[in-house]
Amino acid sequence: MSHLALLLKFIIGGVVVAGTTVLTEQIDPRYGGILATAPIITTMALIFVYTEAGTTLTRDLALNSFYFIIPTALFLAALALLMNKASFAASLGGAYAVWLISLLIINRILGVL
Repeated sequence: MSHLALLLKFIIGGVVVAGTTVLTEQIDPRYGGILATAPIITTMALIFVYTEAGTTLTRDLALNSFYFIIPTALFLAALALLMNKASFAASLGGAYAVWLISLLIINRILGVL
């Protein structure tokens, strides 16, 4: 992979993060949430993997992304619930703990299948 392609990936990712932040702060958190959860980054990753590695690896990435979205959903739910009772830092730490545990569980389940 060329350095220019890698730089492009970083720039696109940064634009999405910055856009999500601006949209949330300036317009509406609902729209920021839509952008944050939109499959933009996933689509870019799928395109880059497809152009660099082909169909099989891209299909595997899509399938594994589907399975591992579950820990991400649990992370977001835990963060929202914990922020009612704890500081942001503590809530984030707890949410990451939930994410890591659920990630390990999903990974273990997939290893068995």
